[in-house]
Amino acid sequence: MFADPPAPQPLQPGESPPASTGDPLGLDGQTRAWQFNPEYQKLVTLWNQVMPMMESLTGTLKEARRLAESPDVWDAPVGRRYVEDIGEWDKRLALYRQSVLSAISDQAADTPRWVPVEAGAPHAFS
Repeated sequence: MFADPPAPQPLQPGESPPASTGDPLGLDGQTRAWQFNPEYQKLVTLWNQVMPMMESLTGTLKEARRLAESPDVWDAPVGRRYVEDIGEWDKRLALYRQSVLSAISDQAADTPRWVPVEAGAPHAFS
């Protein structure tokens, strides 16, 4: 079983942007204003949409496996084959879950949480 990668963290109440300082190397020498990166927020939203679906799939498969392992459901030698098949599906679902969540987590790690207001944010879904 795999552990889920770290989730992108939403904007926390009271969280403040990086300190606004004058950029001595900038052309205008003005202080920068920051905003929470909308592309990062899309990754947070995507994670929050995907997790309930993954949990539902995992729970449904575990329930099917529990039922398949019960002698009250399968009173035939063919039942063992179904239990083995469900075990294989469980492994594949775990790999799928790991790859989907890792893709979101890796993209979030590469996307800055805060961007200067005047700059365009990196595109996470390009």
